[in-house]
Amino acid sequence: MPYQFFYADPHIPRLMGILNVTEDSFSDGGAFLEPDMAFSQAERMLQEGAKLIDIGGESTRPGSQPIPADIEIKRVIPVLKRIAAAFPQAGISIDTRKYEVAKEAIACGATIINDISALRDDPRLTELLAENPHVKVILMHMQGEPATMQEAPVYEDVVAAISAFFAERIAFAALNGIGEERLLLDPGIGFGKTLKHNLTLLANLDKFKVFGLPLVIGASRKSFIGALDGSSAQDRIGGTLAAALVAAMQKADILRVHDVRAHHQFFTTLQALNAEGA
Repeated sequence: MPYQFFYADPHIPRLMGILNVTEDSFSDGGAFLEPDMAFSQAERMLQEGAKLIDIGGESTRPGSQPIPADIEIKRVIPVLKRIAAAFPQAGISIDTRKYEVAKEAIACGATIINDISALRDDPRLTELLAENPHVKVILMHMQGEPATMQEAPVYEDVVAAISAFFAERIAFAALNGIGEERLLLDPGIGFGKTLKHNLTLLANLDKFKVFGLPLVIGASRKSFIGALDGSSAQDRIGGTLAAALVAAMQKADILRVHDVRAHHQFFTTLQALNAEGA
């Protein structure tokens, strides 16, 4: 009798490869600051199974400070141009909350704005999106600012609070000419949340599917995993894959990850196991 795997109807999320062109990101700061290294990493992630590349030039790790737009542009635009030219089929996301950066990135081929402020920081970014109907936006929840968000985050009910936040942001986007077909939602794992908050969110991601919008999850190498076992950022692949499976079981649409090969292998194997047990 064939083994019936518990995950009988697998939903395999698309993989978004993280490309941090920064000096101080929590996991790989400085590793891809040089343009040739950044391009090679993007190429590697696409070959390993990523469908999207998310390029960021400003670290938003806990305790980080904002940088000027011109520095962010200098870091990300040369790399973005090379990726767009070499891989026109790849989806390119720009991880920024700055109008100037987003404008340059859209002109060079970015089709997604990944905004950790969910269009709260810069009104011009909302106007820019309204003027570029082919561009989508990821609305992420964050309590506070990166510099202070982990000092003492408090929620009466973290799932309810983020659901209310999403409803308000979706309505705001609609009022400003950004239709729901262009929106993606990210509950912001690790952004103004304690260990308990993060675990509660990951266990209740299906609650956010009520909005009928794509759900983006970024749990890769996050500190909540280290809080469970004391691991460093580079040694959290096991915890990251556990979070990926839980997210996939709740129909998350995109996983934002550092380790593309491991995730692709994980889900390829999972599909094969399910096919054998069907």
